[in-house]
Amino acid sequence: MTKLRVLLFETPEDPYYNLAFEEAFLLARHLGYVEDDTLRIWRNSNAVVIGYFQFAEEEVRIDAVNRLNVKVVRRFTGGGAVYHDLGNINYAIVVRGMRKKGTIIDNLYKYLLGGAVKGIKELGVNARIENINDIVSANRKISGCAAKYLKDTLFLHGSLLVNTDLSKLASVLKISKKKLADKDISSVKYRVTTLNNLLGKNLKYGDIIEALVKGYSSLLNAEPYFDLPSKEEIELANRLYNKYISVEWNYKRAPSSRFTNLIKDFLK
Repeated sequence: MTKLRVLLFETPEDPYYNLAFEEAFLLARHLGYVEDDTLRIWRNSNAVVIGYFQFAEEEVRIDAVNRLNVKVVRRFTGGGAVYHDLGNINYAIVVRGMRKKGTIIDNLYKYLLGGAVKGIKELGVNARIENINDIVSANRKISGCAAKYLKDTLFLHGSLLVNTDLSKLASVLKISKKKLADKDISSVKYRVTTLNNLLGKNLKYGDIIEALVKGYSSLLNAEPYFDLPSKEEIELANRLYNKYISVEWNYKRAPSSRFTNLIKDFLK
């Protein structure tokens, strides 16, 4: 039977390393350093993560993040800005050599995002996909995701609102309804809630882990096992870290090509 590797590796107090590891985690599977498709579940304690194509000043209230000591970090995938705290649980899935019928978008979102939907349903919440990359329930957004495609490797990661401080989220993020209206995106994008609010009870971290593992194991028809980061993943993340802590990357949107030398020697 196919295996699904599960990582619970995280550095909540250092979102820069969390995001460096996220890119390393994709590269290690793509390059064949890791044998099995992998699900990672992780958290940031107090951060705003912006999409690769965004400008921080347009998406983030800089005065608020400075006042509240919220770190701003750019990820290597597209999509919108998200607020992370320990009530927000992130999931990432990397799959190599899988190609379902349909377009790359179908594979990345309609298919891979289905594992998270299955997991949320395991918790007793009726969820569905909307706007291509959002998961909604009761007309409220509970998760958003972004994705990347590298030849034969599919990567998707998302954030799940479990018990997030929604007032703090609203304080640090700028929401441009006009921008989204121009893209024909439904207004559910602005209406968010948490799983705890939907269920009327407090979910435990372990509940979320179990549900997501079940969801992706079912989707991929794979037997899960828990693992530690590989030596290659850690070495790649260590090299990428300099990019993720830099002002040029996080605030000035310097192109990825400027940082390629960070891992070039490793890949020789």
